[in-house]
Amino acid sequence: MTREAPTHQRRSLRLRAYDYTGAGAYFVTICTQRHACLFGRILEGEMHLNDAGRMIQTVWAEIPAFYPGVDVDQFAVMPNHVHGIIVLAGGTPDGRTRDRGVACDGQARGPAPTGIGGDAGGAVLRNGAAISVPVGAAPRGRPMDGGATEKARPMSLADVVHRFKTMTTRRYADGVKHRGWPAFAGRLWQRNYYEHVIRDDDPLDRIRQYILDNPTQWAADRENPAATEPRSKEPWAR
Repeated sequence: MTREAPTHQRRSLRLRAYDYTGAGAYFVTICTQRHACLFGRILEGEMHLNDAGRMIQTVWAEIPAFYPGVDVDQFAVMPNHVHGIIVLAGGTPDGRTRDRGVACDGQARGPAPTGIGGDAGGAVLRNGAAISVPVGAAPRGRPMDGGATEKARPMSLADVVHRFKTMTTRRYADGVKHRGWPAFAGRLWQRNYYEHVIRDDDPLDRIRQYILDNPTQWAADRENPAATEPRSKEPWAR
């Protein structure tokens, strides 16, 4: 992935001939412009979200409710980036829905469906504030944030990421205007993003664990502007 600052670069794993509208799971990392730390801070290995970080979580959790055929799995907000798993067209890496739940702060919760067609599940933030995490297919044609009605059509990974960026940017800009959030330079997110196709259960489990553990590894995170010895390779990429 092309970085906006002259620091360690991350290569995109986007496959030239791959159909990114196909059923399957995708691991994505989306970074803020210039790696600005806008969403909170890491203290003693835990991510403490500010209001902007909680907004980012909410938008992610809302994705399945507004876009039929799109589901979300493990997710974490970091000070200047997010990690998450997006599932398209009702597919998991092995083609089945999965009876495994995830809280929207990346904390594992009790068994609950996460595949398309599952029941809605709950989530508890680290600060104890509970929010609802919609899971499964949603009513078709429902507008998101007052926007145009979304037609029932297959969405690509790029579509989902674009809409996530658009909604979070809109809400963040409103926070800058009305709530005194720090302004961002030009755009909230980097133009590009990192993605990886999850092909089976073993890498899925490793990536889920990586997302869970990410706050404890902040000192060595390649997206951390203050990291002195960032990892040369992420532990999930075996």
